[in-house]
Parts: sequence; structure tokens; C-alpha cells
Amino acid sequence: MDYLMRKAIEEGTPLKIIYIDRQSRLSERVITIETITPTHIRAYCYTKRALRMFRRENILSAGMIRDRKYGA
Repeated sequence: MDYLMRKAIEEGTPLKIIYIDRQSRLSERVITIETITPTHIRAYCYTKRALRMFRRENILSAGMIRDRKYGA
């Protein structure tokens, strides 16, 4: 998944992720990654319309999307 995330940053391509939060709730998000640390990802979340921090260990799946409404 690291390769996919780095490529998304380089290309400015949004990702669709499946994320599990601290309360074990699943959500599907569309994000554009700004920075990656060993433990977190800082990204703009189109679902919440705000910058968010995501725990890397809580991202269950990720895939690139190419959709004009997200600027890709």
C-alpha cells in the first residue's frame, strides 16, 4: 500500500479508502494525500470536506480513482 500512497501523492490522484475508526465503525472515504508519516496520513477528505489525519494501521484498503469531480 505504501507504493500506491506515494504514487497518489506524486500524481495528485485521489484514493478511495476503507477506514475503521476508534469505535470500530467502517467508512468509505475519498482522500487526496498531503503527507505521510510512519503512523499517519494527512489528507483532504472529500467526504468530510476537511483536512483529516488517518491512522495508517486503520486503512483496510485503498485504490486510485480517476474522476474529474475530484480533480484527477
